[in-house]
Amino acid sequence: MKNSMKKARIFLPLLGLGLLSAPVAQAICPICTIVVSSGVGLSRYLGVDDSISGLWVGGLTVSAIAWTLDWFEKKKINFKGKVPVTIVGYYALVLSAFYFTNFMSDPIQTICKCATDKLFLGIVVGSAGFWMGANWYYYLKEKNDGHALFPFQKIVFPVLPLVLSSIFFYLLIR
Repeated sequence: MKNSMKKARIFLPLLGLGLLSAPVAQAICPICTIVVSSGVGLSRYLGVDDSISGLWVGGLTVSAIAWTLDWFEKKKINFKGKVPVTIVGYYALVLSAFYFTNFMSDPIQTICKCATDKLFLGIVVGSAGFWMGANWYYYLKEKNDGHALFPFQKIVFPVLPLVLSSIFFYLLIR
């Protein structure tokens, strides 16, 4: 047990590096977070392929990061490297949990050897998709004088890439 705790402290994945350039903490809506977390639970329960489950895990992780950064802003908590520390911390928690429960192979080995673990691939694609969808929403809202184009746009835009990616992965592995 002590050995695995030491490994957990040393273990820092590089997955969140693409998100380090996020200019402002923009929280994702609570309904969106619930939809994503429901997708994770439902896909695991139904025995869906790990790549598809990973999509929803990645989306949930990005949502949790955004919520945490927004919470830091509201509480006026500032420290050097707040965004990268939060991103790396969340991915370290998520990936180490899957690694130590034998749901996935070693993420660092996966990255270094360019091997593809299905769950890891899903987490990467889901994180990127959810993040791009959320940013797409904020971009279009800004272009529309601060108003959404349609009701529930804030929910649809981040979740839509996860749904489309899930369909694509399903057709790919079928």
